[in-house]
Amino acid sequence: MRTSITSLLLATVATVAAVTGSGPVPLPAAFQKTAEPTRSGHRYPDFGYLPAPQQYEGRVFKLSQDYPTALPAGGDVPEIATRDFDAITKDWRTYLLDVRAYCFRGNIRGHDVEDDWQVEHNTENHWYHMPWQHYGPTGREGIHGLTKEAPVQPQQLAESQTYTGGQTYAVGFYNTFGGYTIGEVWKDHEHPAKDLKKIEFPVGTVVCKVLFVDIPPDQVPSLNPALIWHGYITENFTSTDRSIRRLSLIQMDIMVRVRDARAPTGWVFGTFQYNGKRPGARPQPSWDNLVPVGLQWGNDPEITTDTSNPTPKETIINKQLKQSVINPDANELPPTHLGWNGRLNGPVDNPRSSCMSCHLTAESPQRSQISPLFEKNPPKAGSPEWMRWFQNPKCGTAFDQHVTPTDFSLQMAIALQNFRSWRNAGSKILASRYKSQAVPARIKDLPARNVGGLHDPEESEVEIRRDYKAP
Repeated sequence: MRTSITSLLLATVATVAAVTGSGPVPLPAAFQKTAEPTRSGHRYPDFGYLPAPQQYEGRVFKLSQDYPTALPAGGDVPEIATRDFDAITKDWRTYLLDVRAYCFRGNIRGHDVEDDWQVEHNTENHWYHMPWQHYGPTGREGIHGLTKEAPVQPQQLAESQTYTGGQTYAVGFYNTFGGYTIGEVWKDHEHPAKDLKKIEFPVGTVVCKVLFVDIPPDQVPSLNPALIWHGYITENFTSTDRSIRRLSLIQMDIMVRVRDARAPTGWVFGTFQYNGKRPGARPQPSWDNLVPVGLQWGNDPEITTDTSNPTPKETIINKQLKQSVINPDANELPPTHLGWNGRLNGPVDNPRSSCMSCHLTAESPQRSQISPLFEKNPPKAGSPEWMRWFQNPKCGTAFDQHVTPTDFSLQMAIALQNFRSWRNAGSKILASRYKSQAVPARIKDLPARNVGGLHDPEESEVEIRRDYKAP
């Protein structure tokens, strides 16, 4: 009998569900989750990496996956998504702090910072995780649900940062509006996005992601006092050997699907950078030390000048840009490289990209790299081929032909790619992978190898990755 995907996934859940130990401090009554309409039955794995239950005790990440079965009423759209577009772009700092407050509400508990962002317990705002982030070598670890994002180059964060092999880990969250769309895509858990020609998030969707680095905090002045999480992570970016290590908060990203039609893509993006040295900073680690880097609502496709600032000694602001605005306060914002030609990007992002230029490529299957730099033959910076990544497509528009757009959600694109890689590694395997011989059938006595990433020829795609070589 064919083993179903359901039973295989449930078996995976069972192997990690037995973790015992002290765990987090019991939640007060105010944090007990209230009932809401949810999808029942199938459960996705919470994570992919954690020491065996008999070897580990402590916090255990739980995937928030009780996705809403109905789109919230129009009156429930958060005000940050309905605000006048001029108010968003002209009073950008107030807007970013209001979005930050919306994301913090009910997720920041005010005690041990490692107890924060347990979104499954938030009764003020419901938040959800993207499934299928557990799979593959960069998959979720089981303490905070962090996935491996990108390397950190020497001097990328500060002139005094000499540590090599540094890496970024992150975890993202979707509010109820985004959670509804996630549930629709994964409604048939063995056939995600079934019958969907495009994936589009509704007005009111808010996405938030917190990012951490394993760089020694004493090498980056702005990281002190460091806000520390522990994670079950690899020894360095290229390693596969995991251990429990300390990570420092460095960045927070936000995406808001806004109602105002003047937003070129329908989305606005924002980035925050941690600065424990900011004026008025608290003497102890605090999420409030995440200060605005800037806001982006378009890619400024007409500006083709090729400049970048990969090892910043100061923040270079390009005043020609009309669709990115950057925090000019050097006392608040540490020196940061920004994106290509000064477009918005965070301190651990690619300095020759931008927030929107990466996310607009999100699609399934993934035909193009998320950056022109990653293409087999990278186009010349500023050329028409390069500028394809710096346009302003409307939400729900595909980057390539004959694919399903995932509406600026790289997490959704990665989840669908992970699912296909897992499925195609275990089923629909082509005979051409094997060398047929006239010998009795047997299992080769060889070490197991990773066969992930195989797909049918008609589904050929590129691996979604964020790593890049130093300029």
